[in-house]
Amino acid sequence: MSDITTSKPWRRLETLAAASRKFRTIDLFDADPDRAGAFSIEAAALYLDWSKNKISREAMSALVDLARAAGLEAAIARMVSGEKINTTENRAVLHVALRDFSGRSYVVDGVDVAPQIAAERRKMRDFADKYERGGLIGFSGAPIDTIVNIGIGGSDLGPLMAVEALRPYWLGGRRAFFVSNVDGQHLGDTLEALDPSRTLFIVASKTFTTQETMTNAESARAWFLGKGGKERDIARHFIALSTNERAVRAFGVAPENMFVFWDFVGGRYSLWSAIGLSIALQCGYAVFEAMLRGACAMDEHFRAAPLEANMPAILALVGVWNRNFMGAAAHAVLPYDQHLHRLPAFLQQLDMESNGKSATLSGARAPCATGPVLFGEPGTNGQHAFYQLIHQGTDLISADFIAAAKSATPLGDHHEKLLANFLAQPEALMLGKDEAQVRAALAAEGVSADAAGRLAPHKVFPGDRPTNAILFERLTPGALGALVALYEHKVFAQGAIWGVNSFDQWGVELGKTLAMKILPEIAPLGQAKPPPEGHDGSTRRLIERINAWRASKEGWL
Repeated sequence: MSDITTSKPWRRLETLAAASRKFRTIDLFDADPDRAGAFSIEAAALYLDWSKNKISREAMSALVDLARAAGLEAAIARMVSGEKINTTENRAVLHVALRDFSGRSYVVDGVDVAPQIAAERRKMRDFADKYERGGLIGFSGAPIDTIVNIGIGGSDLGPLMAVEALRPYWLGGRRAFFVSNVDGQHLGDTLEALDPSRTLFIVASKTFTTQETMTNAESARAWFLGKGGKERDIARHFIALSTNERAVRAFGVAPENMFVFWDFVGGRYSLWSAIGLSIALQCGYAVFEAMLRGACAMDEHFRAAPLEANMPAILALVGVWNRNFMGAAAHAVLPYDQHLHRLPAFLQQLDMESNGKSATLSGARAPCATGPVLFGEPGTNGQHAFYQLIHQGTDLISADFIAAAKSATPLGDHHEKLLANFLAQPEALMLGKDEAQVRAALAAEGVSADAAGRLAPHKVFPGDRPTNAILFERLTPGALGALVALYEHKVFAQGAIWGVNSFDQWGVELGKTLAMKILPEIAPLGQAKPPPEGHDGSTRRLIERINAWRASKEGWL
């Protein structure tokens, strides 16, 4: 792929971005009465409004031209065909196949993998149905009613996000916990709440060698054996989501309780696979399947819709405009739904691990800015935390506002107030408030001219802060599936435009390698270690300070 920044659409967009400094976003509404309708779209039960971005019709047309110049349409076709578009790992990228119920084939290395996927879904369904009806019996003879998902990264963030989002659909009398951090406090705090005879541990690791996951799994195994479980009971209280059958058997998991997924499923795209078993167990398989079907509806839209009317492509292009032409280095995801409180964390991995790259597919250095810093919190909590910076800070930050028109748990007028804030914040971010307006408001309050002059600069809002609104009727399993698929495809589309591989993550490797070298240099509690060698001065001194404290018996209550 050639340098996209030298293309005619890119140069046109630079010109349009420079021209945009001469007007405000609200001027676009004044000049175009149909702007809100023209800059909104509905697909897969989601509604997207991007009209509050400072994007003219000419700029939108140029952005679509940019996507075509970058070969986005061909990239979509290559992905869904099973081509190995993850070139650095020589892998296909077929998470769309995991939620496809159409019967179409997906061929990888000459083999149609669709029947394998369908068979694994049936196995998940049967296991989840057995759990729902109380058919999984623990070593004491009581039914298992608690699950603990042990994973990290995509094996934790995706299923945890979905289980929290689908809280209204939880099965009665069932509990779900998620452990990811190798910090022993995470597992230790979780184990305190468990009855080993009624607990099922789900060990989620493709290779069954992930350090954090296997450390937690081994400690959970030791706890289980120390709390009345026997070696023979491991088979009924531990299951594995993995591709490493040999290691799974060695751990003690029964072969029939090993659920597989494939190399064409990346970790951050894996909640649709066996990694989503915790969702099916906590909410019931029917709910899990409804989520898959919602994602499939967005997939079908993404495959078929022209770029001008393609929701994920549009969301991606708006992001490219804000990132590359308006200078927004950060992007906030702001769900006005408490059940989506883990969505920003999930999307941090999806977006930043996918497109946080400085090398293009050809190996050249990226000629433009790629993935933004992504952060977020549920509204209205974020309003009382970091919205100050979004409104009045020196950096431009774009944002997605997400809400359901109807609450899953209606309570008084709570949801009406939530929606009022969901609507007011993007309007305020767009409109802002200039000094003349501030002074007039202060005068109306009886503030003297001198005092108003001192106070006015602190109450000015620049406005023209770009936002998108994503709406759905209710946060159903289908709506959740469509929402996640929307963001997956948005990230892929942006990666295709920037020319990066959105499906590898080499950036996580170096730190892991160094950690394995440092691990034997950390002193066991109460013991001394010789000074470490081979590190920079700072790291060496930090290790020495840690080891000195670990050797000391002081500092313990």
